[in-house]
Amino acid sequence: MNETPNQNPPDPIMVPPLNFATKLAFGAGDLGTAITANLSVFFLLFFFTNVAGLPAGLAGSVLMIGKIWDAFNDPIIGWLSDNTRSRWGRRYPWVIFGAVPFGIIFFLYWIVPPFSQGLLFGYYAIIALLFNTAYTCVNLPYSALTPELTQDYNERTSLNSFRFAFSIGGSIGSLILAQIIFAKISDPAQQYLVLGSICAIISILPFYWCFFGTRKRIAIMERLHPVTSTKNHGENLSFFQQFRIVLSNRPFLFVIGIYLCSWLSLQITASIIPYFAVNYMGLPENSYPQVAIAVQGTALPALFLWSAVSKRVGKKAVYFMGMSLWIIAQAGLFLLQPDQVPLMYILAIMAGFGVATAYLVPWSMVPDTIDLDELNTGQRREGIFYAFMVLLQKIGLAVGLFLVGVALELAGFIQRVPGAALPQQPESALLAIRIAIGPLPTGFLIVGLILAYFYPITREYHAQILLKLRERR
Repeated sequence: MNETPNQNPPDPIMVPPLNFATKLAFGAGDLGTAITANLSVFFLLFFFTNVAGLPAGLAGSVLMIGKIWDAFNDPIIGWLSDNTRSRWGRRYPWVIFGAVPFGIIFFLYWIVPPFSQGLLFGYYAIIALLFNTAYTCVNLPYSALTPELTQDYNERTSLNSFRFAFSIGGSIGSLILAQIIFAKISDPAQQYLVLGSICAIISILPFYWCFFGTRKRIAIMERLHPVTSTKNHGENLSFFQQFRIVLSNRPFLFVIGIYLCSWLSLQITASIIPYFAVNYMGLPENSYPQVAIAVQGTALPALFLWSAVSKRVGKKAVYFMGMSLWIIAQAGLFLLQPDQVPLMYILAIMAGFGVATAYLVPWSMVPDTIDLDELNTGQRREGIFYAFMVLLQKIGLAVGLFLVGVALELAGFIQRVPGAALPQQPESALLAIRIAIGPLPTGFLIVGLILAYFYPITREYHAQILLKLRERR
């Protein structure tokens, strides 16, 4: 079906379904940020300690500084994107003009300047601030396109399955690329420099595919639902007034908690996997990306499996199924012994089914809570909702990664001197690594399950919300 705007918009009930090309283009928009985020999560802490030579505490501090700043710039940029006016609409200018700086700054992460330890810390802290600003400028307005592309309950789940198929696909691709580069290049500093430069270039282009592939659909939706347009914002509320409205949306607070718990578990596990595989399991340094590939490679097809199951049983039931598998896998990793490498891969595959629901379900819930807000206030505030969605998540993640770095240092973790062999870690450091990959994320996952149980918006409740909105329009 061709998605071209009509002069006389039809009844909102007759909104044409999203076609495959539009879903594909929207999904591609998450490819660049997925690649950079994946490399940052899986490799950056390890790169700081084992290549750049930063102590684990300082390395964790760099990540915390970047993430805390990232959390605070989210609501600012979300609010600005809600109020941006251009011939391309509210969201697209941020994506179009932010893509190239985003790629360049990411590349700068993987340079090891010949600085003293203090100056090296300062360099990476500045890059962390710049990169997280650029990341928010492109990713948050892109994410806020989701409810503007469709209002259908099940179609939003399908749309997010395309988005996270590209996200996980990009993650897998970057891990495979890392493994190839690590096998071809022996010098660790050169390995990460080449990996960072290639991925920086790849991360820029998909943003423009997203823009050209979705702009016609956005034009249709703005004609069918003028409330989403910047020209129809109604009452002009200040930033802090909009913030209070977001906090008053009870279902949205549940979604924040669900996302925080599942994503924090994922990111902590991802950041500790290199240490677990190399320092505890004794795998070669060039092979540990295989563990992450096992997780992400399972999560990719699982996205479409869970999306299909969700149409039958709903989002909450799917989340419970996936999280149960993931909890079993995390507990198993803690109990794993160094000679049980095949079992490690089995547990990684099992975790992949849970990781898929962490990608899919919370982001499919957010647009439903935004519809509820429109019903209560008469306004669309996708940018501020998506910003607040990740604000607390990023603060929690920053603190979590910082504590992981500090815990490793307190446990006696020995960072590698640049150019030297990998040091033998004490038993206390190995125990800290096992706790970070097992009990710590498992606890967060259990809390997420409890919050999901009390999440109130069902398929039937959402249908009532849409019906009332259509009557109002």
